[in-house]
Amino acid sequence: MSDLMRAQAFCIAAHCAVGQKRKYTGEDYHHHPIEVAELIQAHAADCTEEMLIAAHLHDVVEDTQVELSIIAQQFGSVVAGYVEQLTDVSRPEDGNRAARKAIDLEHTALACPNAQTIKLADLISNTRSIVARDPVFAVTYLAEKRLLLNVLKAGDPALYQMAYQLAYPA
Repeated sequence: MSDLMRAQAFCIAAHCAVGQKRKYTGEDYHHHPIEVAELIQAHAADCTEEMLIAAHLHDVVEDTQVELSIIAQQFGSVVAGYVEQLTDVSRPEDGNRAARKAIDLEHTALACPNAQTIKLADLISNTRSIVARDPVFAVTYLAEKRLLLNVLKAGDPALYQMAYQLAYPA
């Protein structure tokens, strides 16, 4: 089994183990990271296998019981580094949503270009879902994503343009 297939299976197992579902659709959560990987594969000029693996795993540490050290053991330090850069670092005790998002924005600003590319694909997937299903929350979400776009300029240009167009609808 290839590392990419192992990452997809790992993602599915981790998210299913905690019963995680997509908020608006109720579908199994793993469909989101798979979509993120597909966006990168289809649109990112400098796509690497490590980026695709990390795309599958980008929410595993944040949303499941899996620790970053397990990602490093299973998939290597490059993938673990991307996942670490993509994992929100704020905690509920850090304050209200705006305060937590500011902390996470600072963390994301330090991400390398490949991790920024993954984050752009993540933003595209999430934005499509939220705008289509929750127009009231989308107002808040899009404002946050516009700030995020300011620190993701080192990511893939095609994905940046797609994310920008979703964040600034005509």
